[in-house]
Amino acid sequence: MDFTKYLSVYRPKINQTIEKTLQNKLNSVKNDFLNDYYTELKKYFLAGGKRIRPLLTIATYNAFQDKKEDKIIHPSIGMEFLHNASLIHDDIIDRDEIRRGKPSFHYRFIEYHKNHKFKKIDPVEYGNSIGIIGGDSAFFIGLEAYLNNDFDADLNIDAVELYKKAFLEISDGVLIETNMVNKKDLDMDDYIQMVSLKTGALIEKSIMVGGVYAEISEESKKLLKTYGINIGILFQIIDDILGTFGDEKLTGKPTDGDIKEGKKTCLLIQALNTLQENKKAQLEQIYDKEMINNNDVKIVKQLFKDAEVESKSRNLADTYYQQAQESINKLSHKINENEKEFFDNLLKFVNERNF
Repeated sequence: MDFTKYLSVYRPKINQTIEKTLQNKLNSVKNDFLNDYYTELKKYFLAGGKRIRPLLTIATYNAFQDKKEDKIIHPSIGMEFLHNASLIHDDIIDRDEIRRGKPSFHYRFIEYHKNHKFKKIDPVEYGNSIGIIGGDSAFFIGLEAYLNNDFDADLNIDAVELYKKAFLEISDGVLIETNMVNKKDLDMDDYIQMVSLKTGALIEKSIMVGGVYAEISEESKKLLKTYGINIGILFQIIDDILGTFGDEKLTGKPTDGDIKEGKKTCLLIQALNTLQENKKAQLEQIYDKEMINNNDVKIVKQLFKDAEVESKSRNLADTYYQQAQESINKLSHKINENEKEFFDNLLKFVNERNF
């Protein structure tokens, strides 16, 4: 079954499970503000999302089963909650007001403050404070997916351990990324280490959760881990490309955000390693600014084009594509054909996506 068909079968079930989980939380509160808070959290989660992480858990589990069972769907949403928890916090760090074409979670409460004409606490401070708690709420709601399901307790404990590791690795990745803004002389190894933690860890752990519940062999775990890490790195490289050269209508995010925030993306590192000294100095001068304006963004984009960073980054992405493909090919005789097709198609989708 190809990725698109798998998506059409399971995404509605994933969304229904997410909606039910958040509605149960909403039904349990008796406070008016908490009602507003969890309503916004529910809207945020259901505003969109490819649901790749739950799909990976489901597909990995199904790959080793003679008969498909929907009981894997509930624990599959755990990593999706952790993913969104990290996005909520990321948007605060990056000061992004838009996520998936809709208001980011913290920005919803900046507007909430304004709409209610609150007189105390600055609107941005208020929104950021609620947003931090929103990410925390999402993290703990996600954890519940491994505590309340139809699998054995020992398997759930193993899944929780993976959830913990994913959280810690994402945090380490974000810390490295935040510190990288102030560092010079970065090379691609620094970047790959950061994205392996920030992006690759969650994708890899989503796969490994499915492996835990399917009780697969250590050899299969090793191959799936390789696939997960490499597709995660591939995902972030393509994300960097789309973050500057993508179509805003498709991505739902502005194409000047990464540049204005001074992010050390794959594109920037490629440019610094390619440009002649005068153009490199111009690029560094812009990134040294406290505030990067719209005209600076235009100059940076032109320098990126001069350095042919998009094609170079796609070539780099291809190396991780090939490593992921090789690992899944080695598993082909152990997994069901439908899921082999899914893993192949997903890899192609991530590599060729435009949103």
